Amino acid sequence: MTSVKSRFTFFVFKSSRQVRREAAGTASRMQRRLGLQTCNTRNSMKISQAFKFEAAHRLPNVPEAHKCHRMHGHSYRVELQVEGPVQQRSGFVIDFFDIEEVFGRLLGQLDHRCLNEVEGLENPTAENIAIWIWDRTKPALPQLLSVRVYETADCWAECDGTDR
Repeated sequence: MTSVKSRFTFFVFKSSRQVRREAAGTASRMQRRLGLQTCNTRNSMKISQAFKFEAAHRLPNVPEAHKCHRMHGHSYRVELQVEGPVQQRSGFVIDFFDIEEVFGRLLGQLDHRCLNEVEGLENPTAENIAIWIWDRTKPALPQLLSVRVYETADCWAECDGTDR
């Protein structure tokens, strides 16, 4: 550690190793105070929870000859992916029941509905459904990393909140 005394201010210069060590100690103390202590920083992970719902829709903005212009239905699958540290006490990134509680409110608005009649889903493409779910889930689930909506087993759209 080097010291330089100027006329007005006393400056202390620390090595980068010393700065990193102090920053890590401050972060650890804050995590402990908030109950967010992890086993170590390498235990950050992604978890996913899947939900299913049945719904009808039509795509009003495609040509009339397009088969999706007609009313039809899908067995949708939605995957919510969350990222965060594994909490030392619970062993969870987040309790799956908490994710279920947040998404359950939206699921009731989608299941066995005509999606075109749901406010905000007048053009219910998989992409627009993923964005709709993201916009309504992220405020209640800040660790949300992505929303994936499957129309079929082979076709899906994913929203990660970029540009939102």
